[in-house]
Amino acid sequence: MRLRQWLFQNFREVSRLLSFEEVDFPVLESEALFIRKAGEEITQQLYNFEDKGGRRVVLRPEITPSLARLVMKQGKSASFPLKWFTIGQCWRYERMTRGRRREHYQWNMDIIGISKVRAEAELIYAIVLLFERLGITAQDVGIRVSSRKVLQAALDKFSIPKALFTKVCVIVDKLGKIPVDEIEKELTSLGVSIEAVKGIVDVLSLTSLADLEGALGSDGEAVADLKKLFSLAENYGYSQWIQFDASVVRGLAYYTGIVFEAFDREGKLRAICGGGRYDRLLSMFGGDEVPACGFGFGDAVIIELLKEKGLLPDLLQKVDCIVFPLDAALEGPASTIASSLRRRGQSVDLVEDRRLKWVFKHCERVNASRLILVGSSEWERGMVRVKNLSTREENDVKLDELDQFL
Repeated sequence: MRLRQWLFQNFREVSRLLSFEEVDFPVLESEALFIRKAGEEITQQLYNFEDKGGRRVVLRPEITPSLARLVMKQGKSASFPLKWFTIGQCWRYERMTRGRRREHYQWNMDIIGISKVRAEAELIYAIVLLFERLGITAQDVGIRVSSRKVLQAALDKFSIPKALFTKVCVIVDKLGKIPVDEIEKELTSLGVSIEAVKGIVDVLSLTSLADLEGALGSDGEAVADLKKLFSLAENYGYSQWIQFDASVVRGLAYYTGIVFEAFDREGKLRAICGGGRYDRLLSMFGGDEVPACGFGFGDAVIIELLKEKGLLPDLLQKVDCIVFPLDAALEGPASTIASSLRRRGQSVDLVEDRRLKWVFKHCERVNASRLILVGSSEWERGMVRVKNLSTREENDVKLDELDQFL
């Protein structure tokens, strides 16, 4: 829990620095919110069931559709742009591996109501800022960037029907995860010609914006958006973190523009986080078409990376004061002192019925700063003994002067 809270505090602080507001959503949602006909892996991983009212419900596997529902519910009362973040539990029934758990927490940041690439640049900056706060460098982690419009341009080039777009996205998202010939086999099973399959795979193998411009031309939205993003990255000072990789399409069907995912450069872990633009998500659920983009950042992979790099913080329990009555008859005065200190903002553990040797060991276990001994002779003089556990200094202190030793 100490590690989780430390990570969450960093999530919240980065969100605060970028002026985002925290929101939350129910963990139990309607199954229909997550059932899409694109063949996405996520639809096979739902914890779904029928509740007592006969409704099909699901433990949320991701947060973005819940966000879309909330934006639609706010309707015309919402003042765009919205800059929202959440840290929520998600569940997916999948094979557990390193950095992949069936229950995990996810930090989401979303910007709703901005169509310009500035929004994606801000989100990627938030990710970089978090990495920097955690001690991770651009030598440890990179962020691959592409655009769904690259794939759309490739499909247009080979006259492939737009109706196949989302299914093609789901298949080509497996590039680098399964052999290329398997990708080609799945694409041809959709009715895509061998020539088109080879052309799509060639375009998605590009890792240079110059090569992309040569393949697709310079007048398309995909190239213009990406060039703008890389220009903004220079302004923000994170250009060394990002690289163009046309194979990044992300597996969720609702992305429409720039997509990105962070990866560890040693290749030992799965994607650390990912996101992109989803301008048509609200309209998919019956709302207005509102420009939006966001990312999801899970807690599991980043912890594994921090372990790998030796960057996990020392998060020992920390207590300000231990109060210990040396005599059972002093239980009341000890309680008074503990209560007074807590009202002053000190974390205090009141210990009774123990030997002094055990108390000193307990002070070490909880990293206490001070031990306050309530003894009969001191109490009769209106004093307590305060032991500074780092310097080993001891002082008999009047109760009204205790603040000076805290």
